[in-house]
Amino acid sequence: MPEVMFAGPSGRIEGRFQPAKDKNAPIAMILHPHPQFGGTMNNQIVYRLFYMFAERDFAVLRFNFRGVGRSQGTFDHGQGELSDAAAALDWVQTIHQDARACWIAGFSFGAWIGMQLLMRRPEVEGFMSIAPQPNLYDFSFLAPCPSSGLIVHGADDKVVPPKDVQNLVEKLKTQKGIVVEQQTIDGANHFFENHIDPLIESCAGYLDRRLTELGHPPEG
Repeated sequence: MPEVMFAGPSGRIEGRFQPAKDKNAPIAMILHPHPQFGGTMNNQIVYRLFYMFAERDFAVLRFNFRGVGRSQGTFDHGQGELSDAAAALDWVQTIHQDARACWIAGFSFGAWIGMQLLMRRPEVEGFMSIAPQPNLYDFSFLAPCPSSGLIVHGADDKVVPPKDVQNLVEKLKTQKGIVVEQQTIDGANHFFENHIDPLIESCAGYLDRRLTELGHPPEG
């Protein structure tokens, strides 16, 4: 898992990159929670998602948004962080030029950034939005949502009322040609404390099904 540094819009960005064996393998990018509340690329959920994709031979990148760790710049309330994510995807695509597709996975604040990024990048064929916060962030830009994906939240999430997540899912489900799957982890709070294993199992099961549907079943 090589440590990498690459140019971002506000200076260098620090990341960890796992290359793929297959030059046509898809890319996955994992986006971390809110930088001002301790979110980094080493968040346990981000870390576990990174390896989940790597085990399926994706070329995987996780990175620190501006102002986090050794990434330069300062927090920019989402606008700059979206630019960081776009620059990160650009960087992976220069390294892994023959990738057949891309997936985006984001946790909490990272879910909001990830959903915005997929609106701008037609090569994104799937997403995982973990504990999105439609009560705090505006998701109205998803009009229409261009890719099928998974929304996962905890049944005991006290940060995001379940009705707000449900409203977001229902809105996305009305759009033709895509399928947005919703999964709820029983007993889990917003941070999935003591419930990370079932969260990752849920995400892995979804990913394996989608890869099979797309004609690229996971090996083994």
